[in-house]
Amino acid sequence: MTATPFNVLFLCTGNSARSILAEATLNHLAGTDGKFHAYSAGSFPKGEPNPLALALLQREGISTEGARSKSWDEFSAPGASPIHLVVTVCDQAAGEQCPYYPGKPLKAHWGVPDPHTSDEFQFAYEVLRRRIERLTALKVENTDRTELQKQLAEIGHE
Repeated sequence: MTATPFNVLFLCTGNSARSILAEATLNHLAGTDGKFHAYSAGSFPKGEPNPLALALLQREGISTEGARSKSWDEFSAPGASPIHLVVTVCDQAAGEQCPYYPGKPLKAHWGVPDPHTSDEFQFAYEVLRRRIERLTALKVENTDRTELQKQLAEIGHE
């Protein structure tokens, strides 16, 4: 168990689907060991999570309590939790100029197509879950920053 969790911020433009799926999935898989904690946000948040994303998470037995669509500015504000890794999950967010996050977080792009149907949401979830499982297997506390950045990038190309 680590003293401080490795905080991951998943970004997507609307923060209503893919980033919400990723946040809930990482928090679910991380459990109570304290190694990871996930957040999600968007550059132009839609105001509420997509109902199809919430329904899928519930079917998978993943809590949706507290799920909300929020601005990425929330995580660069004074007093915000330190972010150790920023992961963009949509191509549009990957091309946007992110706010400054103190501490020089690592960055990775794990693009997933924007889901619209139940089948597309299932596909997005499965891709994100596989990538998050790889993330949780990394020894983030014992890996050199350059090597960790390389491993994070590789995860996004699977």
